[in-house]
Amino acid sequence: MPNGFSKEERVAFENILEGFQDALVLSRNVAVFNTDQTTMERTNNVMWRPQPYIATSYAGTDMTTNFDDYTQLSVPATIGFARSVPFVLTATELRDALQEGRLGDAAKQKLASDINVSVMNVAANQGTLFVKRTTAAAGFDDVALCEAIMNERGVQMDSRYLALSTRDYNGMASNLAVSTRSFGNSISDEALRRGFVGQVASFETYKLDYANRKTAAAGGAGLTIDTRATALNYYIPKATSVATTGETANVDNRYQTITISSTTNVAAGDAFTIAGVNAVHLITKGDTGQLMTFRVISVPSSTTLVISPPIISAQSGSDAEIQYQNCVVNTTSATSAIVFLNTVTAFQNPFWFKDSIEILPGRYAVPTDAGAAVMRASTDQGIELVMQKQYDINTMRTKYRLDTLYGVVNKQPMMSGLIMFSQT
Repeated sequence: MPNGFSKEERVAFENILEGFQDALVLSRNVAVFNTDQTTMERTNNVMWRPQPYIATSYAGTDMTTNFDDYTQLSVPATIGFARSVPFVLTATELRDALQEGRLGDAAKQKLASDINVSVMNVAANQGTLFVKRTTAAAGFDDVALCEAIMNERGVQMDSRYLALSTRDYNGMASNLAVSTRSFGNSISDEALRRGFVGQVASFETYKLDYANRKTAAAGGAGLTIDTRATALNYYIPKATSVATTGETANVDNRYQTITISSTTNVAAGDAFTIAGVNAVHLITKGDTGQLMTFRVISVPSSTTLVISPPIISAQSGSDAEIQYQNCVVNTTSATSAIVFLNTVTAFQNPFWFKDSIEILPGRYAVPTDAGAAVMRASTDQGIELVMQKQYDINTMRTKYRLDTLYGVVNKQPMMSGLIMFSQT
C-alpha cells in the first residue's frame, strides 16, 4: 500500500495506545456501556439508558389495594464527543524519527485529557450533591461530609471517587502529613513525600492538574419560590409524554422548570437550597434533616429556571412521586427563601458513585482502501483510537491524524456532586 505504515510507526502507535490508556485516569472510574454502532448511527447517536427502579413496600398480608404501577425512568445518552489531533510532517522533518514520536505523545496526551475533562465536566456541572466548606481543604472532615451526604441519600457505599484540584488535594495531604506525623507511618510518609492522600472516608481520591472554577453566585439575596402545592412547583416523574400530534416520546426526568421571584444574575451551575425543603433517603424516604441541594441547569426567562434534580416532594400523592420522592417540604410558603451555596469563586471538586456516570465508546468506520493508511486499536474500556496517514506528492508533506469518538452521560445526578472550599 503506497501510504502504508512502517514497522517503526506501528510500534510508535502501540506505544501511543499504551500511554493513552494509562492517561485515562478519570474515565477508568466510571461505568462503560458498549453500544451497537449501527443502531447508534440510525438513532443519531442517541440512546435511552434506564435509571434504577425504587420499590415501595407495605405492611400486612392483604395487598389488594397496593398493586402500584411502576414508572421506568430513563435518560438520553449521546455519543457526541469527536476529538481529533491532526498534524503534518514534511519530507525533511521525517528525517528525524523522534519528531513523529514526540507529536504522537502530544496527541495521545491531549486526547486522553479531552476524555478526562469530559468526565470531570459531566460530574461537576450535572452532579446535584453539594458540599460547602467555609475553610480551605483540610483533610478527613471534608471528605467525611461527602460521604455523609451520599449515605443519607441512599447511595451505594462502594466505588466512590473524589477528584480534587491540585491546591485542594495538597491541602488535604498537608493535613495528613501533620496530624498523623510519626516515623514509619505510611499515611504520613506518603502525604509528606509525595503529596499523596489515597483512600479517605470511603472515597478514592485523585489529584487534578486541571479543574474548573465556578464563579460566585450573583443572584443575590431575596429570591423566593412558592412551595405550596397549589403553585405546582413540584414534579411528577413520567416515562413518556404525548405530543399534540399524538406522538409518544421518552422524558428526561433529571430536570424540571420551576418559577421563582426573579432569575436576575442567576447562572447555570449555581447551587442552592430552598427553605423548608429537606432531602430524603431515596429508599426509606426518611427525612435526612438536611436541606436538599439543587443545581441550575439553564435560565430560560426572567422568572423560570431549569434545575436538577426536580422537586419530587410527593405533594400530589401519585404513585410515581411516592416511588421517586427525593425531598420533603416541611414548611410550605408563598415566599420560601432560595439560598445560594457557591458564594466565592473557587475550584469545583467533583465526587461520584461509579455507576452514576457512564462513558459510551464510539467507533469510526474508516475505509482502509481509500488511499490513506489506517491503524486502530481499543483500550481496555473499549475506547477506540484511530491513526491515519496520507502522503501528498505535490507538497511532499505527510498528514497524520489521531481520532477518538465517545460519549459521557450522568445517569443519576443525585449520585454525584461537588465540594467547594473557602465559601463564606
